[in-house]
Amino acid sequence: MKKLGFGSMRLPLTDPKKSGSVDYPLVCRMADEFLAAGFTYVDTAYMYHDGMSEEAVRRAFTERYPRDSFCLADKLPVSYVKAKDDYSRLFDEQLKRCGVEYFDYYLLHNISRKVTPILDDTDGFEFLKSLKEKGLARKIGFSYHDNAELLDDLLTRYPFVEFVQLQLNYADWDSEIIEAGKNYEVCRRHGKDIIVMEPVKGGALARLPEGASNVFRSLDSGMSDASYAIRYSASLDGVIMVLSGMSDLDQLRDNISYMADFTPLDERESAAVEKVMTILKERSVIPCTACRYCVNHGDGCPMNIAIPEYFSIYNTVSEFGHSWSTLLKYRNLRGDGHRAPGECISCGQCEEHCPQHIGIIGLLDRMRDMESLMTGGSFKL
Repeated sequence: MKKLGFGSMRLPLTDPKKSGSVDYPLVCRMADEFLAAGFTYVDTAYMYHDGMSEEAVRRAFTERYPRDSFCLADKLPVSYVKAKDDYSRLFDEQLKRCGVEYFDYYLLHNISRKVTPILDDTDGFEFLKSLKEKGLARKIGFSYHDNAELLDDLLTRYPFVEFVQLQLNYADWDSEIIEAGKNYEVCRRHGKDIIVMEPVKGGALARLPEGASNVFRSLDSGMSDASYAIRYSASLDGVIMVLSGMSDLDQLRDNISYMADFTPLDERESAAVEKVMTILKERSVIPCTACRYCVNHGDGCPMNIAIPEYFSIYNTVSEFGHSWSTLLKYRNLRGDGHRAPGECISCGQCEEHCPQHIGIIGLLDRMRDMESLMTGGSFKL
Protein backbone atom coordinates (compact mmCIF):
# COMPACT_ATOMS: atom_id res chain seq x y z
CA MET A 1 0.00 0.00 0.00
CA LYS A 2 0.99 3.58 -0.54
CA LYS A 3 1.66 5.17 2.83
CA LEU A 4 -1.05 7.86 2.89
CA GLY A 5 -4.30 6.94 4.63
CA PHE A 6 -7.67 8.69 4.28
CA GLY A 7 -8.50 9.81 7.83
CA SER A 8 -12.22 10.24 8.50
CA MET A 9 -12.18 12.24 11.74
CA ARG A 10 -12.12 15.70 10.15
CA LEU A 11 -14.33 15.37 7.06
CA PRO A 12 -15.83 18.43 5.32
CA LEU A 13 -19.07 19.69 6.87
CA THR A 14 -22.14 21.47 5.55
CA ASP A 15 -22.48 23.27 8.89
CA PRO A 16 -19.20 24.03 10.68
CA LYS A 17 -21.03 24.10 14.01
CA LYS A 18 -22.40 20.56 13.64
CA SER A 19 -19.87 17.73 13.65
CA GLY A 20 -22.43 15.29 12.23
CA SER A 21 -23.26 17.42 9.16
CA VAL A 22 -20.89 15.60 6.81
CA ASP A 23 -20.77 16.98 3.28
CA TYR A 24 -21.34 13.63 1.53
CA PRO A 25 -21.05 14.82 -2.10
CA LEU A 26 -17.68 16.42 -1.34
CA VAL A 27 -16.47 13.34 0.55
CA CYS A 28 -17.39 11.25 -2.51
CA ARG A 29 -15.31 13.53 -4.76
CA MET A 30 -12.41 13.22 -2.36
CA ALA A 31 -12.78 9.43 -2.30
CA ASP A 32 -12.68 9.38 -6.11
CA GLU A 33 -9.44 11.36 -6.29
CA PHE A 34 -7.87 9.40 -3.44
CA LEU A 35 -8.47 6.03 -5.07
CA ALA A 36 -7.65 7.29 -8.57
CA ALA A 37 -4.20 8.30 -7.30
CA GLY A 38 -3.53 4.73 -6.20
CA PHE A 39 -4.18 5.08 -2.47
CA THR A 40 -6.35 2.51 -0.71
CA TYR A 41 -6.26 2.83 3.12
CA VAL A 42 -9.39 4.34 4.71
CA ASP A 43 -9.67 4.91 8.47
CA THR A 44 -12.78 5.59 10.54
CA ALA A 45 -14.12 5.04 14.07
CA TYR A 46 -17.43 4.56 15.84
CA MET A 47 -17.72 8.02 17.38
CA TYR A 48 -16.16 10.24 14.72
CA HIS A 49 -18.44 13.04 13.51
CA ASP A 50 -21.06 12.20 16.14
CA GLY A 51 -21.32 8.67 14.76
CA MET A 52 -21.66 9.73 11.11
CA SER A 53 -18.11 8.99 9.91
CA GLU A 54 -18.79 5.30 9.31
CA GLU A 55 -21.86 6.17 7.25
CA ALA A 56 -19.74 8.59 5.24
CA VAL A 57 -17.28 5.79 4.50
CA ARG A 58 -20.12 3.54 3.40
CA ARG A 59 -21.61 6.18 1.09
CA ALA A 60 -18.29 7.32 -0.39
CA PHE A 61 -16.46 3.99 -0.67
CA THR A 62 -18.46 0.83 0.06
CA GLU A 63 -21.53 1.71 -2.02
CA ARG A 64 -19.49 3.05 -4.93
CA TYR A 65 -16.44 0.79 -5.25
CA PRO A 66 -15.68 -2.95 -5.13
CA ARG A 67 -14.81 -4.08 -1.61
CA ASP A 68 -11.35 -5.27 -2.65
CA SER A 69 -10.44 -1.89 -4.15
CA PHE A 70 -9.86 -0.26 -0.77
CA CYS A 71 -8.58 -1.24 2.66
CA LEU A 72 -10.89 -0.34 5.55
CA ALA A 73 -9.85 0.23 9.17
CA ASP A 74 -12.32 0.78 12.00
CA LYS A 75 -12.06 1.08 15.78
CA LEU A 76 -14.14 -0.30 18.63
CA PRO A 77 -14.93 2.28 21.35
CA VAL A 78 -13.72 0.53 24.50
CA SER A 79 -15.07 3.34 26.69
CA TYR A 80 -18.59 2.25 25.62
CA VAL A 81 -18.09 -1.31 26.87
CA LYS A 82 -19.79 -2.29 30.12
CA ALA A 83 -20.00 -6.07 29.64
CA LYS A 84 -18.54 -8.74 27.35
CA ASP A 85 -21.62 -8.81 25.12
CA ASP A 86 -21.06 -5.17 24.21
CA TYR A 87 -18.07 -6.07 22.01
CA SER A 88 -20.14 -8.16 19.59
CA ARG A 89 -23.00 -5.67 19.62
CA LEU A 90 -20.75 -2.74 18.79
CA PHE A 91 -18.78 -4.69 16.19
CA ASP A 92 -21.94 -5.84 14.39
CA GLU A 93 -23.24 -2.27 14.41
CA GLN A 94 -20.00 -1.08 12.83
CA LEU A 95 -20.21 -3.70 10.07
CA LYS A 96 -23.71 -2.48 9.30
CA ARG A 97 -22.79 1.19 9.40
CA CYS A 98 -19.89 0.65 7.02
CA GLY A 99 -21.82 -1.79 4.82
CA VAL A 100 -19.10 -4.46 4.93
CA GLU A 101 -18.71 -8.07 6.02
CA TYR A 102 -15.19 -7.69 7.43
CA PHE A 103 -12.56 -5.09 8.24
CA ASP A 104 -9.05 -5.17 6.83
CA TYR A 105 -7.66 -3.52 9.96
CA TYR A 106 -9.57 -3.47 13.23
CA LEU A 107 -8.52 -1.69 16.39
CA LEU A 108 -9.43 -1.29 20.02
CA HIS A 109 -9.81 2.47 20.21
CA ASN A 110 -7.96 4.99 22.38
CA ILE A 111 -6.20 2.59 24.73
CA SER A 112 -4.82 4.13 27.90
CA ARG A 113 -4.53 3.30 31.57
CA LYS A 114 -8.13 4.50 32.00
CA VAL A 115 -9.62 1.72 29.86
CA THR A 116 -7.18 -1.14 30.48
CA PRO A 117 -9.20 -2.29 33.54
CA ILE A 118 -12.25 -2.55 31.27
CA LEU A 119 -10.28 -4.65 28.79
CA ASP A 120 -8.97 -6.90 31.54
CA ASP A 121 -12.39 -7.42 33.13
CA THR A 122 -14.17 -8.12 29.83
CA ASP A 123 -11.44 -9.99 27.90
CA GLY A 124 -11.26 -7.24 25.29
CA PHE A 125 -8.03 -8.42 23.70
CA GLU A 126 -9.35 -11.97 23.50
CA PHE A 127 -12.40 -10.67 21.62
CA LEU A 128 -10.06 -8.88 19.23
CA LYS A 129 -8.14 -12.12 18.70
CA SER A 130 -11.38 -14.00 17.98
CA LEU A 131 -12.21 -11.59 15.14
CA LYS A 132 -8.92 -12.48 13.49
CA GLU A 133 -9.59 -16.21 13.91
CA LYS A 134 -13.07 -15.86 12.36
CA GLY A 135 -11.80 -13.83 9.40
CA LEU A 136 -13.83 -10.78 10.43
CA ALA A 137 -10.66 -8.73 10.85
CA ARG A 138 -7.66 -9.33 8.61
CA LYS A 139 -5.23 -7.44 10.87
CA ILE A 140 -5.75 -6.58 14.55
CA GLY A 141 -4.27 -3.83 16.70
CA PHE A 142 -5.10 -0.84 18.86
CA SER A 143 -4.74 2.93 18.88
CA TYR A 144 -2.76 4.17 21.83
CA HIS A 145 -2.53 7.31 23.98
CA ASP A 146 -0.40 6.74 27.04
CA ASN A 147 3.15 6.15 28.21
CA ALA A 148 5.80 3.75 26.96
CA GLU A 149 5.76 1.63 30.13
CA LEU A 150 2.12 0.63 29.72
CA LEU A 151 2.57 0.06 25.98
CA ASP A 152 5.45 -2.31 26.65
CA ASP A 153 3.30 -4.20 29.17
CA LEU A 154 0.40 -4.56 26.73
CA LEU A 155 2.56 -5.78 23.86
CA THR A 156 4.24 -8.26 26.18
CA ARG A 157 0.92 -9.60 27.46
CA TYR A 158 -0.77 -9.71 24.05
CA PRO A 159 1.90 -10.69 21.51
CA PHE A 160 -0.75 -11.60 18.90
CA VAL A 161 -1.44 -7.90 18.31
CA GLU A 162 -0.07 -7.09 14.84
CA PHE A 163 0.15 -3.30 14.80
CA VAL A 164 -0.21 -0.19 16.93
CA GLN A 165 -1.60 3.17 15.90
CA LEU A 166 0.46 5.93 17.51
CA GLN A 167 0.44 9.70 17.62
CA LEU A 168 3.74 10.43 15.91
CA ASN A 169 4.93 13.82 14.75
CA TYR A 170 8.13 15.76 15.13
CA ALA A 171 6.63 18.22 17.64
CA ASP A 172 5.65 15.42 20.04
CA TRP A 173 8.73 13.25 19.58
CA ASP A 174 10.45 14.32 22.82
CA SER A 175 7.25 15.24 24.67
CA GLU A 176 7.13 13.98 28.25
CA ILE A 177 3.33 13.96 27.98
CA ILE A 178 2.84 12.18 24.65
CA GLU A 179 6.08 10.14 24.71
CA ALA A 180 5.89 9.73 20.93
CA GLY A 181 9.53 8.76 20.49
CA LYS A 182 9.52 6.38 23.44
CA ASN A 183 6.32 4.66 22.26
CA TYR A 184 7.79 4.31 18.79
CA GLU A 185 10.86 2.57 20.22
CA VAL A 186 8.67 0.16 22.21
CA CYS A 187 6.84 -0.86 19.06
CA ARG A 188 10.12 -1.37 17.23
CA ARG A 189 11.47 -3.60 20.03
CA HIS A 190 8.34 -5.74 19.81
CA GLY A 191 8.49 -5.87 16.01
CA LYS A 192 5.06 -4.31 15.52
CA ASP A 193 3.94 -2.40 12.46
CA ILE A 194 3.09 1.22 13.17
CA ILE A 195 0.25 3.31 11.79
CA VAL A 196 0.63 7.03 12.43
CA MET A 197 -2.15 9.33 13.57
CA GLU A 198 -1.91 13.10 14.14
CA PRO A 199 1.17 13.52 11.89
CA VAL A 200 0.41 17.23 11.63
CA LYS A 201 -0.81 17.49 15.24
CA GLY A 202 -4.41 18.36 14.49
CA GLY A 203 -3.35 20.82 11.79
CA ALA A 204 -0.92 22.76 14.00
CA LEU A 205 2.09 21.69 11.92
CA ALA A 206 0.33 22.81 8.77
CA ARG A 207 0.00 26.32 10.22
CA LEU A 208 3.46 27.00 11.56
CA PRO A 209 4.49 30.39 12.99
CA GLU A 210 6.36 32.50 10.47
CA GLY A 211 9.84 31.82 11.84
CA ALA A 212 9.37 28.06 11.67
CA SER A 213 7.63 28.14 8.29
CA ASN A 214 10.49 30.19 6.83
CA VAL A 215 12.88 27.35 7.63
CA PHE A 216 10.96 25.11 5.23
CA ARG A 217 10.55 27.91 2.69
CA SER A 218 14.33 28.25 2.58
CA LEU A 219 14.53 24.76 1.06
CA ASP A 220 12.87 26.13 -2.11
CA SER A 221 10.98 22.89 -2.65
CA GLY A 222 7.55 24.47 -3.08
CA MET A 223 6.15 21.95 -0.60
CA SER A 224 3.69 22.84 2.15
CA ASP A 225 4.53 22.85 5.86
CA ALA A 226 2.23 19.83 6.25
CA SER A 227 4.26 17.87 3.70
CA TYR A 228 7.35 17.85 5.91
CA ALA A 229 5.35 16.66 8.91
CA ILE A 230 3.72 13.80 7.04
CA ARG A 231 6.92 12.76 5.29
CA TYR A 232 8.78 12.90 8.61
CA SER A 233 6.44 10.26 10.05
CA ALA A 234 6.35 8.22 6.84
CA SER A 235 10.16 8.11 6.78
CA LEU A 236 10.40 6.25 10.09
CA ASP A 237 11.30 2.56 9.99
CA GLY A 238 8.36 0.32 10.78
CA VAL A 239 5.73 2.87 9.77
CA ILE A 240 3.40 1.27 7.22
CA MET A 241 0.76 4.03 7.02
CA VAL A 242 0.33 7.71 7.86
CA LEU A 243 -3.22 8.96 8.36
CA SER A 244 -4.21 12.45 7.34
CA GLY A 245 -7.55 13.95 8.29
CA MET A 246 -8.33 15.78 5.09
CA SER A 247 -11.11 18.36 5.34
CA ASP A 248 -11.29 19.54 1.74
CA LEU A 249 -10.03 18.86 -1.77
CA ASP A 250 -7.07 21.22 -1.43
CA GLN A 251 -5.71 19.29 1.53
CA LEU A 252 -6.27 16.00 -0.26
CA ARG A 253 -4.52 17.19 -3.43
CA ASP A 254 -1.62 18.61 -1.46
CA ASN A 255 -1.12 15.28 0.32
CA ILE A 256 -1.35 13.32 -2.91
CA SER A 257 1.23 15.59 -4.58
CA TYR A 258 4.07 14.40 -2.35
CA MET A 259 2.83 10.97 -1.22
CA ALA A 260 1.93 9.49 -4.60
CA ASP A 261 5.63 8.84 -5.17
CA PHE A 262 6.84 9.07 -1.60
CA THR A 263 10.50 9.70 -0.87
CA PRO A 264 11.90 9.84 2.69
CA LEU A 265 13.31 13.08 4.02
CA ASP A 266 16.88 13.73 2.88
CA GLU A 267 19.62 15.09 5.15
CA ARG A 268 18.87 18.72 4.32
CA GLU A 269 15.16 18.29 4.99
CA SER A 270 15.81 16.39 8.22
CA ALA A 271 18.04 19.21 9.42
CA ALA A 272 15.26 21.71 8.66
CA VAL A 273 12.79 19.65 10.70
CA GLU A 274 15.21 19.62 13.63
CA LYS A 275 15.48 23.41 13.43
CA VAL A 276 11.70 23.80 13.35
CA MET A 277 11.43 21.48 16.37
CA THR A 278 13.77 23.77 18.29
CA ILE A 279 11.73 26.85 17.36
CA LEU A 280 8.45 25.23 18.45
CA LYS A 281 9.89 24.08 21.77
CA GLU A 282 10.62 27.70 22.58
CA ARG A 283 6.95 28.64 22.13
CA SER A 284 4.38 28.02 24.86
CA VAL A 285 1.21 26.52 23.36
CA ILE A 286 -1.42 24.07 24.59
CA PRO A 287 -0.87 20.60 23.03
CA CYS A 288 -4.55 20.15 22.04
CA THR A 289 -5.24 18.27 18.78
CA ALA A 290 -8.99 19.10 18.71
CA CYS A 291 -9.99 15.42 18.85
CA ARG A 292 -12.96 16.57 21.00
CA TYR A 293 -12.80 13.58 23.33
CA CYS A 294 -13.05 16.05 26.25
CA VAL A 295 -16.51 17.24 25.19
CA ASN A 296 -17.87 14.26 23.22
CA HIS A 297 -17.11 11.30 25.48
CA GLY A 298 -19.29 10.33 28.42
CA ASP A 299 -21.94 12.95 29.14
CA GLY A 300 -19.87 15.75 27.67
CA CYS A 301 -18.90 18.89 29.57
CA PRO A 302 -21.73 19.57 32.09
CA MET A 303 -21.07 23.31 31.83
CA ASN A 304 -21.02 23.30 28.00
CA ILE A 305 -17.56 24.85 27.83
CA ALA A 306 -16.11 24.72 24.29
CA ILE A 307 -12.73 23.43 25.50
CA PRO A 308 -11.04 22.65 22.13
CA GLU A 309 -12.23 25.93 20.63
CA TYR A 310 -10.93 28.00 23.54
CA PHE A 311 -7.57 26.22 23.43
CA SER A 312 -7.41 26.77 19.67
CA ILE A 313 -8.05 30.48 20.13
CA TYR A 314 -5.34 30.78 22.74
CA ASN A 315 -2.83 28.89 20.61
CA THR A 316 -3.64 31.01 17.57
CA VAL A 317 -3.22 34.25 19.47
CA SER A 318 -0.01 32.98 21.07
CA GLU A 319 1.47 32.04 17.69
CA PHE A 320 0.09 34.73 15.39
CA GLY A 321 -0.96 37.64 17.61
CA HIS A 322 -4.28 39.38 18.18
CA SER A 323 -6.86 39.62 15.43
CA TRP A 324 -10.49 40.44 14.91
CA SER A 325 -11.16 36.89 13.73
CA THR A 326 -10.08 35.33 17.02
CA LEU A 327 -12.09 37.82 19.06
CA LEU A 328 -15.11 37.16 16.82
CA LYS A 329 -14.71 33.41 17.23
CA TYR A 330 -14.67 33.77 21.00
CA ARG A 331 -17.75 36.02 21.05
CA ASN A 332 -19.60 33.67 18.69
CA LEU A 333 -18.92 30.76 21.03
CA ARG A 334 -20.33 32.75 23.95
CA GLY A 335 -23.27 33.84 21.80
CA ASP A 336 -24.03 30.20 20.99
CA GLY A 337 -24.50 29.46 24.67
CA HIS A 338 -21.07 28.12 25.58
CA ARG A 339 -19.94 29.01 29.09
CA ALA A 340 -16.74 30.98 29.63
CA PRO A 341 -13.54 29.07 30.51
CA GLY A 342 -13.60 30.38 34.10
CA GLU A 343 -17.00 28.74 34.75
CA CYS A 344 -15.44 25.25 34.89
CA ILE A 345 -16.67 23.34 37.98
CA SER A 346 -13.58 21.05 38.07
CA CYS A 347 -15.55 17.82 37.68
CA GLY A 348 -12.57 16.24 35.91
CA GLN A 349 -14.55 14.41 33.22
CA CYS A 350 -12.70 16.20 30.40
CA GLU A 351 -9.29 15.24 31.78
CA GLU A 352 -10.33 11.58 32.11
CA HIS A 353 -10.97 11.38 28.36
CA CYS A 354 -8.14 13.60 27.05
CA PRO A 355 -5.69 11.41 25.08
CA GLN A 356 -3.09 14.20 25.33
CA HIS A 357 -3.30 14.16 29.16
CA ILE A 358 -3.66 17.94 29.26
CA GLY A 359 -4.32 19.61 32.62
CA ILE A 360 -7.54 21.10 31.28
CA ILE A 361 -9.02 22.26 34.60
CA GLY A 362 -6.02 24.38 35.53
CA LEU A 363 -5.77 25.86 32.05
CA LEU A 364 -9.43 26.85 31.99
CA ASP A 365 -9.08 28.49 35.38
CA ARG A 366 -6.14 30.53 34.12
CA MET A 367 -8.05 31.54 30.98
CA ARG A 368 -10.57 33.72 32.84
CA ASP A 369 -9.22 36.80 31.06
CA MET A 370 -9.65 35.25 27.60
CA GLU A 371 -11.44 38.20 26.00
CA SER A 372 -8.91 40.61 27.47
CA LEU A 373 -6.17 38.66 25.72
CA MET A 374 -7.83 39.11 22.34
CA THR A 375 -8.45 42.81 22.72
CA GLY A 376 -4.79 43.55 23.25
CA GLY A 377 -4.17 42.34 26.77
CA SER A 378 -2.00 39.39 27.64
CA PHE A 379 -1.68 36.60 30.15
CA LYS A 380 0.51 33.56 30.49
CA LEU A 381 -0.91 30.10 31.07
